[in-house]
Amino acid sequence: RVKIMSTPIRIPVETRFPLDLAVSIAPIDDLYQDAKLDTWSPESDITWAALDRKAFSPKQLDAARYVWSRRAWLQYTGITETPALLLRFCLERSRAVDAKYFLTVRNTEEAMLVECFHDYAELLGGYVDRPADPRWEALISRGYYRDALDAETSLDAYVAVHCAIESGLELELFRAYSRNAREPVARSVLQRSERVKARHAKFGWQYLGKRMPELSEDERSTIVRAANTWLMEVALSGYHVPSLSTSIDYGIEERAQTLAAESGLGAATPSQEQDIVRAYLSSARARFRDMGLRFTALRHPRLGEL
Repeated sequence: RVKIMSTPIRIPVETRFPLDLAVSIAPIDDLYQDAKLDTWSPESDITWAALDRKAFSPKQLDAARYVWSRRAWLQYTGITETPALLLRFCLERSRAVDAKYFLTVRNTEEAMLVECFHDYAELLGGYVDRPADPRWEALISRGYYRDALDAETSLDAYVAVHCAIESGLELELFRAYSRNAREPVARSVLQRSERVKARHAKFGWQYLGKRMPELSEDERSTIVRAANTWLMEVALSGYHVPSLSTSIDYGIEERAQTLAAESGLGAATPSQEQDIVRAYLSSARARFRDMGLRFTALRHPRLGEL
């Protein structure tokens, strides 16, 4: 059973004026313009009828529908998180308007991906509405929208963790899913997903790069602590990559991922995902070092020292 969080949070008091609507982070404005031009519809731009179910065994279809259902569960986080993050940006004084504009389109993109992942799972044999092991529910139900709104949570640390590190990891994972997708519908959905994830990751890293020179040493330390906490409690506990969990049996997920990946239905094997996490975290740490942030080494039983 998922624990319902009922502790009140403190929401910042709005400080709107002076209201500055001038472009201040041109690369993020470019992402906003690009997202507006990259318009598509899951209903009309994905050729759902191209899936030939007869080309796959029932076991292959069943494995893939579980993988894609889990993908929808994770993506659904953005439906509540992004509006909360947008509200937080609007409540705080002097936050760049470019970021606010971009978050409006990010939420639309997240909704379209949820629809695609859900509909593809349905097409494969039926969307699965919850994990086989209920312990996954507590890990997946993170309540990010509360953290985004909480005045006691550093907004810069939140962006660093969830918009830069996490979005960047998602992008690398989706690139692997896309490379493994031979079935045409899966490939089409994942190619569009890649474009979306690339914009989301660029937003996080570009905003963080703009803010970094303005942050104090205490604020930088807060980012490091938030990143390490998220990595240990979420990323390295199986949230994106189930095989990293050390407390929840990931056997069902492992078998489903492996079979779906081998069948060309848009997945990656657990070993491929682990390699991606290891390589990505190494590159992310290098980017942070270039920004003047130093992270202590972390250790995971399967990935070793990170």
